[in-house]
Amino acid sequence: MIRLGLCCIFREVPIRFRRTTARYLRSLSEAARPAHLASICIDNADALYRALAFCADNGIGAFRINSQILPVKTHPEVGYDLHQLPDGYRIIERFKQCGEFGRQNGIRTSFHPDQFLVLSSPDAGVVKRSLIDLEYHAQVARWVGADVITIHGGGAYGEKVAALKRLTAVINGLSSDVKRRLALENDDRVYTPADLLPVSTDTGTPLVYDVHHHRCLPDGKSVEDITKAALSTWNREPLFHLSSPLNGWGKGPCRPHHDFIDPTDFPECWRDLDITVDVEAKAKERAVLKLKADLESR
Repeated sequence: MIRLGLCCIFREVPIRFRRTTARYLRSLSEAARPAHLASICIDNADALYRALAFCADNGIGAFRINSQILPVKTHPEVGYDLHQLPDGYRIIERFKQCGEFGRQNGIRTSFHPDQFLVLSSPDAGVVKRSLIDLEYHAQVARWVGADVITIHGGGAYGEKVAALKRLTAVINGLSSDVKRRLALENDDRVYTPADLLPVSTDTGTPLVYDVHHHRCLPDGKSVEDITKAALSTWNREPLFHLSSPLNGWGKGPCRPHHDFIDPTDFPECWRDLDITVDVEAKAKERAVLKLKADLESR
């Protein structure tokens, strides 16, 4: 069974996630901040519940949760713990209700932290901040039942082999809460599937195969070969990514994503697999529903 995934936000459905900035929070008095943050967090937990309900009602099997579901939570100046906020326990309970709804309705949840989270960096400060952010993701993942936190390999810093060794070492030192959810994704600029598969083997970290990235940054391996190799890295339902280029293949830069998915970009070798495929398309829920209909009609 192919489980299609909706990523983070909606294009037309009136479900919105609130955000804030450290700059705005600094403009508030210390007494006013907790109430403002609590209002955002409970609204986002409610929005997540509605997002999962939309997925359940429309046959969408997975939802990627935005990393800013609890905005600026790990910020060094204005970060916070939910237990410090008014009715913080109620916010946590609402997230746990989201997790229960997802379990009851077969909606898989995951996270894909922002690009600034880099475990391969030679800068110890960058790695430390990345680890703090991963622990935040794992905390929310426990509440909502998310089983994947996907990250990229990061930069090569002129020495790809050394960077991959650093990445391997850091992953092997992660807490169990993070490590059992962590997954690596190939990107379209630095790390191909062939680069990351040895890290997957050495660390027990599954590979999220992004076929679009692989097509933009090939490594001499076929889609079929990498699909088979990626499947072997998972001890639970594999998660892959799919998108289509804005200008079509061979008609301009391949990296920008189209609003929708060209059904011919869906690999035939995926058709009979039991996998989750996150649909990375700008039309969001419209793109997922269109691809769902296209696949069912073929």
